[in-house]
Amino acid sequence: MKSNASLAYNFFLVLGDLFALFISFVAAFAIRAAAPVAVAHPMSASNYALILASLLPFWLLIFALLGLYNANIYERRFAEAGRLFVGSFIGLLFLVFWDFLSVTPIFPAKLVPIYGLLLGFFTLLVFRNLVRLGRTSMFAYGRGLSRIAIIGNTPTARELIDSLRNSKASGYKIIGVIGYRKKLAYDDIPLFTNFEQFLESNPQDLHGIVQTELYANEKRNTEVLSYAQENHVSYRFVPGNSELFVGNIDVDLFRNSIPVIHVHHTALFGWGRIFKRLTDIIFGGIALLISLPLWILCIIGIKLSDRGPIFYKAKRYSRFGSKISVYKFRSMRYAYNGMSPEAGFEKMGKPELIKQYRENGDQLDDDPRITKFGKFMRATSLDELPQIWNVIHGEISLVGPRALDVFEMEKYDKKNLILSVKSGLTGLAIVSGRHAISFDERRKLDLYYVQNWSFGLDVIILFKTIRVLVERLFRHGARYK
Repeated sequence: MKSNASLAYNFFLVLGDLFALFISFVAAFAIRAAAPVAVAHPMSASNYALILASLLPFWLLIFALLGLYNANIYERRFAEAGRLFVGSFIGLLFLVFWDFLSVTPIFPAKLVPIYGLLLGFFTLLVFRNLVRLGRTSMFAYGRGLSRIAIIGNTPTARELIDSLRNSKASGYKIIGVIGYRKKLAYDDIPLFTNFEQFLESNPQDLHGIVQTELYANEKRNTEVLSYAQENHVSYRFVPGNSELFVGNIDVDLFRNSIPVIHVHHTALFGWGRIFKRLTDIIFGGIALLISLPLWILCIIGIKLSDRGPIFYKAKRYSRFGSKISVYKFRSMRYAYNGMSPEAGFEKMGKPELIKQYRENGDQLDDDPRITKFGKFMRATSLDELPQIWNVIHGEISLVGPRALDVFEMEKYDKKNLILSVKSGLTGLAIVSGRHAISFDERRKLDLYYVQNWSFGLDVIILFKTIRVLVERLFRHGARYK
């Protein structure tokens, strides 16, 4: 049973896109007409609007081909904005090409389509967010909700119930949980022993089924899927090993006869690896040149604060479990440099700090092993500047999972999944809080990056890294003046 709410949302998206593009190009016409310079092809506003209105439906077709009216794009705002920009540019090329072929010019001047593109992209974003706001506002009144049933007695089923239960926020209404053998804390969600019992309750307007585990009896699984197909109900299956299915997935024929799902451990393969390596070399080289004055300041600061070498070489894991040496500016006092935390605290006669260090996420607010200038470098991440050389040399990447030492990585049972790609100078876990989140949460973010890599994600992480570094530099720089 197709949700009328989804259909209505799509309708308003199409209507909003059409209106946004139309008023943007009309505004572009008005802006150019108001300029004191004469236009190349004078035309009336009515003729321009008529031609524009007849061509804009083809622009919406481009949006549809880019998936801008598919349900899986509704809540992915970054992906939506990226596709809108691509669609707007392609649509503009279509209009310009049509203008080139047409006997009668579409645009009165060359600047009109450029104004239209800039105004159109901004207006599309505004209108789509207004439509999204209107949709979510309706949830508070119980309107436009997707009514679903959840099948399964798994931890995933419980997570789904907890995350979807608040209809005002999720947009879903759970009308039944089937086969879940624990008592729910929510009285408004009915429990059913099996799917037959659920059907006997005469569920009205069921829009979707989410199955979190397969029955041992194949006939019962077929019954659920057949009901969904015959009644046009959306069907989703959550695999038991969910971590395996969040990477890049292909569906193809094995030996030209058997349909199979091919799960890549990471989306970063083939052309992606080549492209990423090229960007590491180019942007790593640029970063090295820009950061040279900071290198000089760090070297002077290290020499003035403590005797000993400038650089610290640490063993780390990178792709496929290979051990590499990454370079950092030395922030530790020379007497404790290269020692494990346990050995360092023992040597300085403060073994009681070991437990505090481990319980605090392998850090201390005032670690006595670190020099004063070293604390500044760590707080601002300047100690990691030498790793730019590791990036250019190819041992790590600009963006990737955090390069952990051997001891830390051995503690993580999914280290082989994370090590499907090169470690990174920066990463999703670093820009999401670094030490503010737990070790396990940081590794989950690393794993998400590995299995969902894209060039766009790298760009977002790099911009967030620059913002974080600037904030740290000014905040901690002011403290050390």
